[in-house]
Amino acid sequence: MDSQNRTAWRVATLVAVLLIPLHTYAAHPAPLAKAEPQPPASQAVQPQVDKRTADTTQQKQRELMTEAQPAITETENALKALDEKRNRDALAALATATGKLELILARSPKLALAPVRTDVLTHDLLAKNDTVKAAIKDVRDLLRDGEVQKARQLMQGLASEVEFRTFSIPLETYPAAIKAITPLIDAGKVEEAKTELRTMLNTLVVTTEVVPLPTLRAEEQIKAAQALAEKANRSKEENDKLAQSIAAARDQLKIAELLGYGDKKDDKPTYQQIDDLDKKTAGGKWGKGWFEKIRQQLAAWRA
Repeated sequence: MDSQNRTAWRVATLVAVLLIPLHTYAAHPAPLAKAEPQPPASQAVQPQVDKRTADTTQQKQRELMTEAQPAITETENALKALDEKRNRDALAALATATGKLELILARSPKLALAPVRTDVLTHDLLAKNDTVKAAIKDVRDLLRDGEVQKARQLMQGLASEVEFRTFSIPLETYPAAIKAITPLIDAGKVEEAKTELRTMLNTLVVTTEVVPLPTLRAEEQIKAAQALAEKANRSKEENDKLAQSIAAARDQLKIAELLGYGDKKDDKPTYQQIDDLDKKTAGGKWGKGWFEKIRQQLAAWRA
């Protein structure tokens, strides 16, 4: 599978950002329609999906460089000091910011980015396959008719993913920018210095990692099915739950494919594995080792 179609991928860009204190939030794209009821198998694994998202968020938080965060604070302090005509305090704050970053570079000379914040943005599309297909057709029809903005609004709802955005200080340019501002303050060019400081504060490198929710749900449904498939003498209710979990995994992978997170040709072996599991577990049959291959295939989507 092409790396851009895997469960998780990363993109780094230099963008203007506002350092607001919001770290985890849900997106509200234009809805396709009201949320549609999900099958019991999908509802049953939602706590596990939520836990995996929370665990990843905590890991991202642990990867932040707390020693780099004061550089942002001191830059903000310098801007405030200039607003209050305290030029000497501004210079001291900038010296502290520079010192923090130079200390980091002294320990890790090849380090390019110092991550200081991670935001988590969740888009959750609760819809059936036919609803998603219809929405995609509507988008195509609108584009064909030249209704680009209407298509764009509808496209915003065609996502089911958790997006991790990590904001980092670019160590190659940020300290140099601070040093270039100091002579401006010394020369009395305070307004010019303030403009440069605002530009620094609003420009960070953003690395984005996207994890599609349908593939996470498919993984958890396969885990649930495996636990039942390895149990001898299952009850009728357990056999029904096993079949439902396998069917739900197939449906989630189809949704992932429709939304562009996968490719039908590349995903064909996974669908074949699911069909094989249907046959192996039918009629109450049980065994171990049946799910190893498909779990490896699903895990590879996140590689």
